[in-house]
Amino acid sequence: MSDMTDTLHLQVPPHSAESEASLLGGLLLDNRAYERVDDLLTEGDFYRREHRLVFAAIAKLIHAGKPADVITVHEALQRQGKGDEIGGLVYLNSLAQYLPSTHNIRRYAEIVREKSILRQIVGAAEQARALALSNTAPAHAIEQALGLFSGIEVRHGDREPQRVDSLAVAFLDRVNDLAEGRIQAGISTGFPAIDRRLGGGLKPGRQIVIAARPSVGKSSLAMQVLLNVAARGEPVLFVSQEMEQPELMDRIVANLGRADMGGISTGQLSQDGWARVTEGAQRLKDLPLYLHSEGGLSLAAIRSIARRMVRRHGVRVVVLDYLQLCAASAGKRDSNRHHQLEELSRGLKALAMELGVSTVVLSQLNREVEKRTGGRPVMADLKESGSIEEDADSVVLLSREGELSDGAMAILADVAKARGGVTGPCHLRFEGAFQRWEETTERPMQKKVERFEL
Repeated sequence: MSDMTDTLHLQVPPHSAESEASLLGGLLLDNRAYERVDDLLTEGDFYRREHRLVFAAIAKLIHAGKPADVITVHEALQRQGKGDEIGGLVYLNSLAQYLPSTHNIRRYAEIVREKSILRQIVGAAEQARALALSNTAPAHAIEQALGLFSGIEVRHGDREPQRVDSLAVAFLDRVNDLAEGRIQAGISTGFPAIDRRLGGGLKPGRQIVIAARPSVGKSSLAMQVLLNVAARGEPVLFVSQEMEQPELMDRIVANLGRADMGGISTGQLSQDGWARVTEGAQRLKDLPLYLHSEGGLSLAAIRSIARRMVRRHGVRVVVLDYLQLCAASAGKRDSNRHHQLEELSRGLKALAMELGVSTVVLSQLNREVEKRTGGRPVMADLKESGSIEEDADSVVLLSREGELSDGAMAILADVAKARGGVTGPCHLRFEGAFQRWEETTERPMQKKVERFEL
C-alpha cells in the first residue's frame, strides 16, 4: 500500500499551494508588494486554476493603476464570468487572511516559479518519452527533445537596474586593470590590425561574422585564428559542416609544419616534406583545439555541442563553418530560408551570450559582389538574410586583391561592422600551399589571380 501511495504522490505535478495562496494573500493585502514579484512571475506559473485567475486579475488592475483588493478583484472576475470559478468572495477573503505580512513575499514567488519550472521539465520529459515511443527517427527525436528542454525559460528575476554612480568604482578598476595589463580587452586573433578593429580581439558574448564568396579563404582564415588562440592555451572549437576531419587535419598540419598541403593530400612528400609533417603533427599535442565534422546541423544540435564543450573543456571560442549549410529546426522546416537563417543567426548570438564565448560564424556572400566594379563586398551581400548583419557584433568581409611578389595571395579583410571597435580595412597575405595567414603591408602586383582552391 505504501508503494502505491508513493507512486501516486510522484504523479502529482510539483507545486506549492501554500506558497501560491500566501503570495496572492500578500498582494491583496499590499499592492505595493507587486513590484517585488512582477519580474519573476506570470499567471501561467501558478498550478491551481483559481490562483491563475486571481493573479491575472490583480496584475491587470495594478497595471491599470487601480486598487486590487478583495472587492475589486471579485468584481473584475465577475465581469469576466469567472467569479464563481475561484470560489467567490469567500475564497478571496480566505486568501486575504492567509498572510499577516508581505515580508517574505519574494521568497514565495521564487518557490512558485521554481515549481513551475519543474512542471515544465516534467511536461517536456513526457513529450520526449512520447517521441521516443513513436518510432520517430532517433536524430529527429533528439533534435525535438532538445528543443523542448531548451525552450524552458528560467527567469531569475534577481538583476535590478543600477544607478551609474554605483558602477563607477568597478568601471575605474576595470580600466586600470586594462592599462596595467592585468586583464585583456579580448582574446587576440593573432592579427594585431584585426584585434584593433574589433576593439581588443574576441570577446565573450560577441558574435563575429566572416563572409566571402566561395574559395576566397574564410574557412582557412577562421582556422588560422583558432590556431593562434589555441597556441596561447585557450580551448577552441571548430564545427565544420563542409569538411571531414581528415581534410581539416591536412590543413592544420600543413599550417603548423609549413608543409605542402598538396603533398599531404596525396602522400607524395619529399624527405624534407616528411620532416615538416612530423613537426606539424608534434605541435598538435599542445593545442586545446577541438574539431567536430557533421553536415546539416540544426540550431539545437549546435547548442548541444557547444554547451558540452564549454562544460567539459572550457572552450572560449566557437567557429561555425558555415551558416548557410545549417538545417532548419523541426518547427521551421516549412518556412522560407530567410526566416530559417534569422532563427539560426539570432540563436547563435544568444548562445554566445549564454555561454560567455565568442562565436565566429562563417557566411557566404551572394553573387552581386561579382557584378560590382572592383569586386569589393558590402554587408548587403550577405547571403539570404539581413539578420546576419543585424545580429553580428562585427562583420569581416574578405576579397582577393591580387598576387604578391612571392606568389602569396593578398586578401583584403574589410571590418565593415565593429561594435565597440573601428571599421576599416586590414591587409592579409595567404600562402595557400601551407594554409597560413599573416598581416602584410605589401601591395599586390596584379589583381584577381586565383592560385589555390581554399
